Amino acid sequence: MSDPAIQGIKTVLHPVKDLVVAKSVYTALLGIKPQTVSDFYVGYDIAGQHIGLVPGADTQGMSAPVTYWHVPDIEAKLAEVTAAGAVVRNPAADVGGGRLIATVTDVDGNVLGLLQDS
Repeated sequence: MSDPAIQGIKTVLHPVKDLVVAKSVYTALLGIKPQTVSDFYVGYDIAGQHIGLVPGADTQGMSAPVTYWHVPDIEAKLAEVTAAGAVVRNPAADVGGGRLIATVTDVDGNVLGLLQDS
C-alpha cells in the first residue's frame, strides 16, 4: 500500500570532511552554484532534488549519504515505520524554518531519513 502524500526521495545529504573542496567538486559535478552557503551547510537545488553537504557530520553519526523521504506528517510516519520494525535513530527535530527531520534504521541497519516541511 503506498501513501499518495509521500513525495519520494527529494533530499540527499552527504557528510563531508572539507566543505571548501566538497563544494568545488559538487559545483563541478552539478554544473550550478549552490543556493545555500554557510560554514555548516552547502545546498544545491537541481532537477527537483536538494543535494546537501554537511561538514562534521561524522560527529553526528553520519558516515554515509542519507536519503530523505518527504512526508506530510513526520510523527505519523515515524509511528508507522517503527511499528513495522524500523528503529528510531534520531527523533524528529526542527532544523530551521519549521522543517522537521528524523532518521530511522531498517532491519539491515540502513539509515532512512524522513523530512516534513511545514
